[in-house]
Amino acid sequence: MPDASSIHDLRCMEHALALARKGIGVASPNPTVGCVILRGGEIVGEGFHQYDLRDHAEIVALRSAGIKAGGATLYVNLEPCNHTGRTGPCTEAIISSGIRRVVAGMQDPNPATSGRGFDRLRAAGVEVVSGVLEDEARRINESFACWIRGKTPFVTLKSALTLDAQLALPHAGKRRRPLWITSEESRAEVQRMRHASDAVLTGIGTVLADNPLLTDRTGLPRRRPLLRAVLDSDLRLPLNSRLVKTATDKDLIVYTGASLNSPKAQKLQKSGLQLVRAPRRRGRIDLHHVLEDLGRREILSVLLEAGPSLNGASLSAGLAHKLVLFYAPKIAGETGVPFAKLAPGLHHPPLQNLRVQQFGPDVAIEAYLHDVYR
Repeated sequence: MPDASSIHDLRCMEHALALARKGIGVASPNPTVGCVILRGGEIVGEGFHQYDLRDHAEIVALRSAGIKAGGATLYVNLEPCNHTGRTGPCTEAIISSGIRRVVAGMQDPNPATSGRGFDRLRAAGVEVVSGVLEDEARRINESFACWIRGKTPFVTLKSALTLDAQLALPHAGKRRRPLWITSEESRAEVQRMRHASDAVLTGIGTVLADNPLLTDRTGLPRRRPLLRAVLDSDLRLPLNSRLVKTATDKDLIVYTGASLNSPKAQKLQKSGLQLVRAPRRRGRIDLHHVLEDLGRREILSVLLEAGPSLNGASLSAGLAHKLVLFYAPKIAGETGVPFAKLAPGLHHPPLQNLRVQQFGPDVAIEAYLHDVYR
């Protein structure tokens, strides 16, 4: 049975993680970090990181605590930095404040700096405890960990399916608009997923079939607009699509293998979107190239919302890190829109860390294909 001190640490780390979540949408491309300072059982300072405000969560909390930080315990979900970047090292500010003890959720995932913050604190006589609620701390910064290690984004493949694994329902009568598969509750969760992502990626097939907006409609603050990225080998994107009509050069990018000098390309570019020439692989836009380009743009996380071809290509290439599949209690029958068109003979390792949640009448299954921390 955990002792009272460990239970206290768990509760304080839960609070630090809750603060960190306030940074979703405003911390990227930095990690999402929250910090709380306790002295004598009382919270004397707290804060979370916002990229545009520069200060790391520890500095925000220390300023909030002032002289009360002396002899206190600092809780933070990520190892304090020990290097100078946009700001000075947090370790030196912690040491100077008189903090007695630091409790962290996890080490810095950057191999170049991992453990150095803890080493500096211990060398100064500060007690350090790490690994408290480590799994949750890792989840909240899995996108940062993926990007800082490989300079490519963390990819979550999201789909809404019927119980017979179809991505579409048959049209009713003369109705030609796509029918929603999942409930309002599931669709609200997808909006939260978009808010937590830097970009959403789809293929031209989905655009032509559904005419989506692919926007973040949560109304929550975000530092950068959600980047909407489309793979369009032959530049079939309609000029009157909702994507084009709402485009700006900061929120819509189209990767194509077609000429950028054609009349269609020039009209699209004049509409406000970014048009990027991308190489093809086996007749399709090279997904590796696209993700590398998004990584160079400091896109840490990508939500893949696509159809069978792009879903299958991402799985076949091993580029999806996580699956989130929303199953609705409906049967489509033969609609011919399966979840994914996979390469023959493809074998994936067993899915890891399965989670099941219910949203209204739907069931969502989350599972990992790759562990970015290994």
